[in-house]
Amino acid sequence: MWPREADDFEPDHVEVEGSDNGDALYFAFKGDQLICKSSAGMPEPITGDDFRWFDVEVLSKHYLGRYQGVASYALGIQGDLPEGYGLTGLRGILGKTSMPTFYLAGRALQIVDWHNTNKYCGRCGELTDEHPQDRAKLCSKCGFIAYPRLSPSIIVLVTKGEEMLLARNAAWPNGMFSTLAGFVEAGESIEQTVHREVFEEVGLKVCNLRYFGSQSWPFPNSLMLGFHAEYDSGDIVCQPGEIAEAKWFTKDNLPQTPPKTAISGWLIEEFMNPSGD
Repeated sequence: MWPREADDFEPDHVEVEGSDNGDALYFAFKGDQLICKSSAGMPEPITGDDFRWFDVEVLSKHYLGRYQGVASYALGIQGDLPEGYGLTGLRGILGKTSMPTFYLAGRALQIVDWHNTNKYCGRCGELTDEHPQDRAKLCSKCGFIAYPRLSPSIIVLVTKGEEMLLARNAAWPNGMFSTLAGFVEAGESIEQTVHREVFEEVGLKVCNLRYFGSQSWPFPNSLMLGFHAEYDSGDIVCQPGEIAEAKWFTKDNLPQTPPKTAISGWLIEEFMNPSGD
């Protein structure tokens, strides 16, 4: 099976009195960069005890819930960090820390970003308030409610017998290939998105779609829905400006592909090793 977020995380937006203590996990961001201890072998979030020594401005602070019984917070800050602490993007911790930590850091960044981009009502421009029941922004003037945004997208491994189709995005370095992906458009079903994206990106028609799993992908706020699909017809025609090249590969001649910590890596691994041995 694919990795999942730990079952012992209890999400909540209502803080319990006394939760914000020295053991609390602080997912603190300066811009979109996570603050970590520079000396740690694995990048990990700082704690409430660590943060006491920070002389920074807290722009926002949000309760996330409890992970293994410990309160977790998302923070947006500005200012200089004390010695012994550094900044890293979330891509920099993927595969270098535990998956629950990556998922919680991604959740935290999305909450901070949602707060920063919804200070004013998107309908009338009035300042928003915190919703009294939900994690949302409420406009007291026109009643508009802004929840944290998710952008659903598909990611699909197309196969033909023992071959799999992998493509290189035009913005990627030579030699790096992955599965096809794209955002769901308004009015589409997830299945329609798979068919459209594959045809747009490589000119192929597919059949026998099989849902595989999903992954929160906070770059910046995607939910990746993974599929396997079988080749039906067509010749490879790469979308100009989007796909630099696309080829059929077998497990014996794989190019460089994403790590198994990403859903694209899970899709490839499941096709090559369906029994999980």
